[in-house]
Amino acid sequence: MSSSNRKPGQPASSPTEPIKRAVAGCLRAMARTPELEVIFAADKPSLVGTGETAKARLPEPARKLTPAEAAIVRGHADSMALRLACHDAKVHSRLAPKGQEARAVFEAVEQSRVESIGSRRMLGVANNLSAMLEDRYHRGAHGEVTDKADAPLEDAVAMMVRERLTGLAPPKAAQKIVDLWRPIIEDRAGKELDKLSGSIEDQRAFGKAVHKLLQSLDMMEEDALDHDDTGDESGEDEPNDQEQEADSDGEQDDSGQAVDMEKADGSEEEMEDGEMDASDAPSGEFPEDADEGEAEEASESRRPPVTGVQEHRGPEYKAFTQKFDEIINAEDLCEPEELERLRAYLDKQLQNMSSIVARLANRLQRKLMAQQNRAWEFDLEEGMLDPARLVRIIIDPQQPLSFKREKDMNFRDTVVTLVLDNSGSMRGRPITVAATCADILARTLERCGVKVEILGFTTKAWKGGQSREAWLQAGKPPSPGRLNDLRHIIYKSADAPWRRARRNLGLMMREGLLKENIDGEALDWAYKRLLGRTEQRRILMMISDGAPVDDSTLSVNAGNYLERHLRQVIEEIEERSPIELIAIGIGHDVTRYYRRAVTIVDAEELGGAMTDKLAELFGENAPVDVMPSPDRRRRAPPPPAPDRTSKPVRATIR
Repeated sequence: MSSSNRKPGQPASSPTEPIKRAVAGCLRAMARTPELEVIFAADKPSLVGTGETAKARLPEPARKLTPAEAAIVRGHADSMALRLACHDAKVHSRLAPKGQEARAVFEAVEQSRVESIGSRRMLGVANNLSAMLEDRYHRGAHGEVTDKADAPLEDAVAMMVRERLTGLAPPKAAQKIVDLWRPIIEDRAGKELDKLSGSIEDQRAFGKAVHKLLQSLDMMEEDALDHDDTGDESGEDEPNDQEQEADSDGEQDDSGQAVDMEKADGSEEEMEDGEMDASDAPSGEFPEDADEGEAEEASESRRPPVTGVQEHRGPEYKAFTQKFDEIINAEDLCEPEELERLRAYLDKQLQNMSSIVARLANRLQRKLMAQQNRAWEFDLEEGMLDPARLVRIIIDPQQPLSFKREKDMNFRDTVVTLVLDNSGSMRGRPITVAATCADILARTLERCGVKVEILGFTTKAWKGGQSREAWLQAGKPPSPGRLNDLRHIIYKSADAPWRRARRNLGLMMREGLLKENIDGEALDWAYKRLLGRTEQRRILMMISDGAPVDDSTLSVNAGNYLERHLRQVIEEIEERSPIELIAIGIGHDVTRYYRRAVTIVDAEELGGAMTDKLAELFGENAPVDVMPSPDRRRRAPPPPAPDRTSKPVRATIR
């Protein structure tokens, strides 16, 4: 809407609105989902949910949008639309292999299949997807890879499948990855690659062909292939755990496989027309971390699958060496001047969002302060003298004196520990929001007399660091266990006042801090710190955006090694400890790990999720602790404050 046509008092529309409407409209048309929710944000692109409940997040268009940047935004939208339109979640989860590496390749090849369907039918979609892939691999610095150990096999296979299905060469930024793996893949599975084109429209047949490809690459056993064939033919089997996982992750569509893509051609043309009008409109530049990770549906390969009854099998969890691990205070990782600068940057980044989180925190504070108001038991035989009842003595001198006693409040003598995932996938908006939410909640709870500890966890290096070097020098012994250097950070101890620890949270904005995430040991570390506290009630809140991932460890151990340990730690805390555990997953379903958990789609929802879960715990019916003392087990929940107009109840002296 131009300013000349705008009515008085009506706010001016953003200059990027035309392209947003065009891209969103085309996405809905191609996906054949008119009610699809589409948002634009600086976070990494993602697609969560299925069908009408799906939610797509696309990169925020730049104010001065170049044709190349417009193609990248449209490429992300086309990729998500094709995933919704041409992908059946139930078929996919039934065919997905169990091994982590095989599953990663299977996921990447399936994404190449759905994108290739659109590329073969519409030239504009092919150009958009090529621009999106080029940008993705360029941002990931894949063009600088020189060793196969640093080149993801799933990306190489996916690009070669795309090459077979569409005839398009791999993006320049991914060419080195493909070149490193091409001789091996072509030698072992070249024939299987050639056969994929004939089944591109049939997801089940295509999946079985990918099974044969994986078998040729020695990534899948032949008996597993036979088992999957039998399961598919029956078609009546109940979904297994892996299917439920895929459905809960919600990044796949139940609507069927292929759609009539020709009907979407018109929408594609309309989108391009709309974007040509908006290409010169000014708006904010692309943030450098807007596409740091892949779209959510393409990054699923980083998530280890649920392995059912085999979860507790395998070697016990261990670390190859703990010599290089560190537990360090945030202020010891950089100079005070740099901490002040990073804190100022954090405050500047979230000037708008901090007011929203502050309102949520104020709501939590009002709830806590309402419970903090004194509540009394009246008409007792002992305690404090109740002056309000003295009038009875004047009216009737035979009346005994009346006493009162203050009730105990549930949330007093409480400590809350916030454990923040400091992995590389949190880079950008998620870590900024997490730091601000932790900061405001710490201040709020401190006002109410609740102590707060803020911890972070990451690793000191990518690809193993000094631990891996020590393993190599030791001759690469098999099954070495955890093979990276842990870095556990104390941003705020429970006894430190908020004003002293405030600047420490700016450290999360430091470039190069965020690396791998080993959740199990981090959770165990925070848990043991809480066990040493003397507070009556102890609450532990984990905030993460994915399953534990450390490439160095997983490359030399079982694919579910880190995940299995995380589940063991969670079970220990939830089943056999007095500590109350909560988890919040950002764009990742953590309910399959934690009993009390919530999953949010957008980092912007983190503040509301944190305050809601804490308010729920501090509610009247929340347990005081998991293992109450014998005298408290028999005590009923505290009654509501007595009505002073009701008949007094006289206590009996025993």
